Amino acid sequence: MFARSFLSARTAASGAAPAAVRPAVSLRPRTFHQAAVTRSDKIFVHRDTPENNPSIPFEFNAENKKRAQEIINKYPPQYKKGAVIPLLDLGQRQNGWTSISVMNHVAKVLEMPPMRVYEVATFYTMFNREPVGKYFVQVCTTTPCQLCGSTEILKTVEENLGIKVGETTPDKLFTLVEVECAGACSNAPVFAVNDDYYEDLTPESTNKILDELKRGGKPKIGPQSGRRTSEPIKGLTTLKGEIPGPGFGVRSDL
Repeated sequence: MFARSFLSARTAASGAAPAAVRPAVSLRPRTFHQAAVTRSDKIFVHRDTPENNPSIPFEFNAENKKRAQEIINKYPPQYKKGAVIPLLDLGQRQNGWTSISVMNHVAKVLEMPPMRVYEVATFYTMFNREPVGKYFVQVCTTTPCQLCGSTEILKTVEENLGIKVGETTPDKLFTLVEVECAGACSNAPVFAVNDDYYEDLTPESTNKILDELKRGGKPKIGPQSGRRTSEPIKGLTTLKGEIPGPGFGVRSDL
């Protein structure tokens, strides 16, 4: 305001026409950059459904009760809540998935607040809090697998099963998910079916595995390329001869 009044007084004194006075600071609105909102395909709060609510009974069967006690005995009595993860896994294996009733039973067995169990179950993606099919297909699409063709493998699985990622087949036989790093990078591309790993995949071997599962068979697990475990795919390059035993190269006087 002072600058505008001062310039107006000088203009009037000189007899010149007043000129437009530009503001010292630009008044144009500024835009703010914002990262894209990342949304999960899962919710982290429980919603009662007909197949997942606390009124549905669950408890360990006789075999798993014994196994649960064996697990708990590994912990000091005051720290038995440390067994929450293995007991949730035990419950999921018995029930097929980790329902709210499974979580509540684990909380009861470990004598801990149910909320503490919920916190664990919602943090780890290994716990399926929704029903899944008999065969839980987990396709790895992290960088090493992607470089070796996991995009084509995922597409092959979707076409073979007729479902998309996150869906279950109408017969409840297969559920398909996309996972980050299955830990078998040297044998990429890879997918897991329940606890079994299938590695060195091609579209042809992928279809063969899925078709065998549909027939109720048990496909060969591990590398599908014919190599043994993680050996070089083109054969051994070192240690081709007899491997020396203990003491090799050591001085005889030692």
